[in-house]
Amino acid sequence: MLRIIFIADIIGGPGRKVTRSLLPGLLKEKKADFCITNGENAAGGFGLTWDVAGELFELGVDVITSGNHIWDRKEILPYLDSQQNILRPVNYPPENPGRGAGVFKARNGLSVGVINLQGRVFMREIDCPFRTVIPVIDQIKTEAGIVFVDFHAEATAEKVALGWYLDGRVAAVIGTHTHVQTADERILPGGLGYITDAGMSGSIDGVIGIKKELAIKRFLTQTPNRFQPADSNLVLMGVLLTINPTNCRTEKIERFAIPHVA
Repeated sequence: MLRIIFIADIIGGPGRKVTRSLLPGLLKEKKADFCITNGENAAGGFGLTWDVAGELFELGVDVITSGNHIWDRKEILPYLDSQQNILRPVNYPPENPGRGAGVFKARNGLSVGVINLQGRVFMREIDCPFRTVIPVIDQIKTEAGIVFVDFHAEATAEKVALGWYLDGRVAAVIGTHTHVQTADERILPGGLGYITDAGMSGSIDGVIGIKKELAIKRFLTQTPNRFQPADSNLVLMGVLLTINPTNCRTEKIERFAIPHVA
C-alpha cells in the first residue's frame, strides 16, 4: 500500500508552527510513504519563499503545491524553474515559470504523479482545467500509475464535477483554496479518493486563517487593509490516503484536524 499525507493550506508563521510541531510525529505514526502540502500562503499568509519551502522540506514534505497566490512573492519565481518539487497550477499559460506536474519517488520506492490544477469559477480566467488535465495525466501515466491532483478552486460544484470527471483516471482529487474543511470525503466508484476542501493549517480563531478584526474591517469598510495571519487556537488539517499500488485505486481516505497543544 501507498500512504499519502496531504497537509492543507499552510497559513503563514502560525501554520508553519503547527506543521513543525505535529507533522514529523504524524508521518511516523501513520507510516506515511509520501507527503504533499499546499504552501501558497506559507510565507506571511501570502505567497511562498525559498527559505519557507526549505523549512517544509526539512519537516518531511516531499512536494509543495500552490495556487493563485504563488505569484505574490516574486523571489520564488526563479525556484519554480529550478526546483521540481514546487508546483504551480498546470493550467496557467505555458509562458509562466515553473511546472504544474511531476513524478516523484515515495519512501517505499513507488512512483507518484502529482498534478497541481486551478479552477476558473469565481477566479482568474486561465486555461480550462478539465481540458488541460487529461493530456497531463496521460503523460504522467507513462511513468507512474498513481496520480494525485490538488484542485485549487473556489466553487464547490467545479470541484465535485472534476472529481467525477477524473474518477477512474486518477487516484485522488483533493480540493484546496477555501480553507474550510468539508465533511464529504469519499471514494468514488472508480476508486478516486475525493474531498471538496482539505481545510487549512493555522488558526481557527481567525477568518480562514486571517486575524478576524482585519477581515471584519474589510467587510465593513470595503477598503483594502493588510491582512495578517491569526495566531491562536492552531490546528493541523489534511487528509490521509491509502492507495492500492496494484490497481491505483484509493482504498481509504481519512480527514484530520489535529489541535496544537502548547
